[in-house]
Amino acid sequence: MTDARVALVTGATSGIGIVIAEQLRERGLRVAVTGRSAERGREVERRLGPGARFLRADLTETGAAAEVVARTVAEFGRLDVAVNNAAIDHTNELLEVGEEEIRRTFETNTFAAMNLLIAAARQMREQGDGGSIVNVTSRLASIGVPTMGVYSASKGAMLAFTKAAAIDLAPHDIRVNAVAPGMTRTPLYQEWLDGLPDPEGEARRVAEAIPLGRIAEPADVAAVVAFLASPEAAYLTGVSIPVEGGYLAK
Repeated sequence: MTDARVALVTGATSGIGIVIAEQLRERGLRVAVTGRSAERGREVERRLGPGARFLRADLTETGAAAEVVARTVAEFGRLDVAVNNAAIDHTNELLEVGEEEIRRTFETNTFAAMNLLIAAARQMREQGDGGSIVNVTSRLASIGVPTMGVYSASKGAMLAFTKAAAIDLAPHDIRVNAVAPGMTRTPLYQEWLDGLPDPEGEARRVAEAIPLGRIAEPADVAAVVAFLASPEAAYLTGVSIPVEGGYLAK
């Protein structure tokens, strides 16, 4: 079944972003994906097949969000779904954190995502037939974890912005929601695990702390994003759906 809608997925050259783009393509949407690596981007475009385009972009640059939305529309003629997935990780002892670390984390995780949301919403308003924006945040937007304070704050800001933007954009039938993943099996997770003295033991401990007994797969997160982007979620806006196996329910 072909879906005439068009989606833009940021940070889609690795991890969860690729799988989000794949699931949207499987549902028939045409998809523009962004990332900083042209080599990885071309591979993702090939992997997604016809109906997908890679747009190289550094969304922290001034004007980049508006430009990538314009390029998506030039390629596909419209924009119906925007997924704010691009992000960087940050860990450090709080009292050792420097100003540049804070600035860099917020530039990608918060400021670039806010600019992309606004640029996408302007395009959707111009089209006049609504749209869906999904912000990929984190379980850490709602809880405190040692060494993760700056990252948590950057994602917590996007959680607050999700709710505020949902109210502002509701008159235009533009829905804004968030998906908050817990620990997810991505290349970044594997890199972190491999750097520990006892990777297998730590993997077991992480899984045992989750009520469902395992960490998330990227497909678990992507499925919720795809649902929020779909017409089936037409009456959902301003919500954050945790995808963390029950961790926050403890």
